[in-house]
Amino acid sequence: MEHTERSKTHAEKGLLRKIKRYLSKRPLPSPDDRKKFDHEFALSTSFHGIHNIAQNRSRVRKAIWLSVVLGSVSLVAWQIYSRLVNFFTWPTTTSVEVQYVEKIEFPAVTFCNLNRFQAEAVSKFGIIFFLWDVVSKVLRLQEVSGNITHSPEALDFVTSHQNFSITEFVKNNGFYLNQDTLLDCKFFGKPCGPKDFKHVFTEYGNCFTFNHGENFQSKNKVSLSGRGLKLLFNVHQEEFTDNPLPGFTDAGIIFVIHSPKKEPQFDGLGWSSPVGMHSRVTIRQLKTVHQEYPWGECKPDIKLKSFTTYNTYSCLKECKAQHIQRLCGCLPFLLPGNGVECNLLKHYNCVSPIIDHIELGGLCTMGTHNSSCPVSCEEIEYPATVSYSTFPSQRALKFLAKKLNQSQEYLSENLVNIEINYSDLNYKITQQQKAVSVPELLADVGGQLGLFCGASLITIIEIIEYLLTNFYWIFIFLLLKILEMIQRSPPPQAV
Repeated sequence: MEHTERSKTHAEKGLLRKIKRYLSKRPLPSPDDRKKFDHEFALSTSFHGIHNIAQNRSRVRKAIWLSVVLGSVSLVAWQIYSRLVNFFTWPTTTSVEVQYVEKIEFPAVTFCNLNRFQAEAVSKFGIIFFLWDVVSKVLRLQEVSGNITHSPEALDFVTSHQNFSITEFVKNNGFYLNQDTLLDCKFFGKPCGPKDFKHVFTEYGNCFTFNHGENFQSKNKVSLSGRGLKLLFNVHQEEFTDNPLPGFTDAGIIFVIHSPKKEPQFDGLGWSSPVGMHSRVTIRQLKTVHQEYPWGECKPDIKLKSFTTYNTYSCLKECKAQHIQRLCGCLPFLLPGNGVECNLLKHYNCVSPIIDHIELGGLCTMGTHNSSCPVSCEEIEYPATVSYSTFPSQRALKFLAKKLNQSQEYLSENLVNIEINYSDLNYKITQQQKAVSVPELLADVGGQLGLFCGASLITIIEIIEYLLTNFYWIFIFLLLKILEMIQRSPPPQAV
């Protein structure tokens, strides 16, 4: 044991001697050499003011120049610190620009009848109002309703009619679009018809979208302001009805203007055109560009599975669909995705409570970057101004009564005239921009260094080289001292 410890001690000392011999081959500069090195650096560096301290023999001048250099360094340090603090607050600016064009894309417009269902079907199947409210609940950003699943009549029906297809029922017994309900349609002076509309389900039941993204009309552009889409509806009040209790007491057409790439969103939005009125809608196109986090709240890398273009409303629908499919094992037909369609019993017992759970638990949130559905990086909106006038006039009423073979009273209670035009051939871009970019920050810092110290990137490299050289000498000196102390220490005595 003692022999082993001695051999180990001898090997350690041999290694230390080798290290010391290796370091001794690179002798440290003498104090005079170090002073000469410091003096040469002071005279040759591009950092302004240092050479004046080194060259002047007058102590007063040295003190003055030392004060000037230290003051300049303090000022530039404060300026750089304030610039960095400002940069890491991620400031932004907003620019507004108006672009004039020869042609501008026309938006999509989704129309619904305020009376959602056919009166004959409702007279035989009055529970449809309640059932559709349960089914369409997935589309609404509403307050949680605690009593929606407490109807004994509804529970008896969904239990005994699990195979009942509310999709087919609403599609066949809701509002329809044909030559009887759409009396006239012109787009940019050219005739259009029901075939140019796409059927969609909303909380208003059957709705129809003109200029949908999948429709050929979406490629058309308007080249003259004051011309666009003109429609004449017959809402057939005697044929369609609704439940007045939840607030469906009006008669007319409700419509929402949106991007052709976006799903129609009503839920408190949209414009209503009552019967016996001519609604003139003047629109403008507004593009809003948001910056990505941390300057803004958008996330450019986020993608949706069922939609080609990201927007908050489509994202919320996907979010709800994922939670419902995971917890209920089925998918509501009003939500996107692939899966087994939920029947009425699933809607009643599972989907509706899950929607309340999603709302209460904040499982599908929107707005900020860390929410389920952050704001989109680019949004297109269509602010509108609507004016109304009585339609038709007394003379036009007599003419239309003869033409359509209907009474004047009937026409006044059923006709809806809607006209949607652009006010100008331009669009406004509201863009959120970075107030300070990285190149601008570097330019600002470089300007401060140059203004107060006459320094540049090369100057910084000179200073780093000078400091590293001194640190190297200090490190070698301390290491040699440590080696001498270890060699002088007596070997441990064997017990």
